[in-house]
Amino acid sequence: MQSYLMVKGVLLDVSGVLLDGDRVLPGAAQCIVSLESAGLPVRLVTNTTRQSKRQLAQHLRSHGIEVELHRLFAPAAAACGWLKKNGYAPHLLVHPDLEEDFAECSTSGPCAVVIGDAAQAFGYDSLNEAFRKLQKGAPFLALARNRAFKDHDGLLSLDAGAFVEALEYAAGTKAILFGKPSRDFFTAAVESMGCRPHDVAMVGDDVESDVAGALRAGIGAGILVRTGKYRAGDERQVEPRPTAIVASIEEATQLILGMSAKGD
Repeated sequence: MQSYLMVKGVLLDVSGVLLDGDRVLPGAAQCIVSLESAGLPVRLVTNTTRQSKRQLAQHLRSHGIEVELHRLFAPAAAACGWLKKNGYAPHLLVHPDLEEDFAECSTSGPCAVVIGDAAQAFGYDSLNEAFRKLQKGAPFLALARNRAFKDHDGLLSLDAGAFVEALEYAAGTKAILFGKPSRDFFTAAVESMGCRPHDVAMVGDDVESDVAGALRAGIGAGILVRTGKYRAGDERQVEPRPTAIVASIEEATQLILGMSAKGD
């Protein structure tokens, strides 16, 4: 990490950094405590769209990771804000568990297609229905466009990105992105901590969305962990390159604490 950077806030990805499927990664809960005890605000930023925000918070707490809802940033809330501001009702192509996050959205008026990781809900009929709405001019909202995620069997599985790009190609339109690597998504999390982007470190296992995305959004440091979906050589596939590459959230925490101490 650059020697001149003094970290004043931390963004942490969830899947692959704190959790590996249903298993908490070693030291994850204590790392958050250590960072906050050092006076560093922490926000959890995730592209997970197979759970509602409430369910995700409960899942984290069940693993000993205490998190208040206002410290958890997920794409659905930002999409709901856009829908309300612009007067659209959502046509959802998302996982059934995520639907509760859209419960307060309008059900009348023009529709906007909202896509997340719908898992088994992806199928020809559901994709074709979304395609036809896009053809008629419906706005296209993507909660994420990640390529893949580490599944429960330890292998990589298709994430929402392939389906987003398929609909973009077929309908000749471009999705509005609400999750990482959207600059607005990172900015909202940073502003909630009262920090400036260049004073913040992002820790993630996805070299594209988490790390390069954060750096392009002006985040001061992008730390890549070799857990979760990380595969050897990922760091050479993107620009800008990671600021640092570490073995785990524990090593990332020690690195960040060292950088924050330099400003004392």
